[in-house]
Amino acid sequence: MSRTLLVIDIQNDYFPGGVLPLHQAEEIETSVVDAIDQARQAGARIVLVRHVSPAPTGLFAANGTGNTIRPKVLAAAGDAPVVIKQFADAFQKTDLAKVLEGTTELLVCGMMTQNCVVFTAMSRAADSLDVTVIGDLCTGPSEIVHNTALNALGSKLRLKTADEIWT
Repeated sequence: MSRTLLVIDIQNDYFPGGVLPLHQAEEIETSVVDAIDQARQAGARIVLVRHVSPAPTGLFAANGTGNTIRPKVLAAAGDAPVVIKQFADAFQKTDLAKVLEGTTELLVCGMMTQNCVVFTAMSRAADSLDVTVIGDLCTGPSEIVHNTALNALGSKLRLKTADEIWT
């Protein structure tokens, strides 16, 4: 079985000073960096996703620095491919399916739980994959939104914690 850790939208706009700071963004970033290291040690592939808006201003604006993946995540991921997207579903109008060729188990984490994580994990393009969302490696605009999204997602897909994945 070939595992891939898909890290969605750990980008500047979701952190303090950005357009839409999320709940515990820095803590999640640290945990994701640790998970990337654990995934590599376990022989999993890493794929990063970066949202870039065609809009000249606002969240992930193409001309701004808010769409940049956080340096710690980039450093941990090394030469991992980066898929650029414009929609919540990271498969929609991207080459993600091609990048994931050979993957049988997809581990999904990132930002925002109720939006990009949910839509990517539940994408019809992921139907052939064994998808698990790593709930403690995700966040949303608030704790309640994050937890509500995970609760709803848990009725459709497998949810695990990072410890459950790598221990």
